[in-house]
Amino acid sequence: MKLTEVLEITGAMCVVGEQLADIEVNHAFASDLMSDVLAMSRPDTLLITGLTTPQIIRTAQMLDLPAILVVRGKDVPQDVADLARTTGIVLLSTHDIMYVASGKLYARGLSG
Repeated sequence: MKLTEVLEITGAMCVVGEQLADIEVNHAFASDLMSDVLAMSRPDTLLITGLTTPQIIRTAQMLDLPAILVVRGKDVPQDVADLARTTGIVLLSTHDIMYVASGKLYARGLSG
């Protein structure tokens, strides 16, 4: 699934990385525990989280995750957006809660 589809399905906005919206993800992993993400994710995975700390970018960077979807309409701090920009990670934001965003993406074929 391309990130442009993720944007459409979840009603998200692109915070960082608009030029990379054609990137494809084949899986999604939803968690606010970065230790779980480290243990369970694959490189072609979209991280879905409610966290807005630099750790989400560092975790994605360590695992070569291409994109992060921040849920619950949280504002992403400028330092986190800047870090995403410098590391080449696409950062999206939706008002959906984690359960709803995950369900919408799963229903459209994005596997866990």
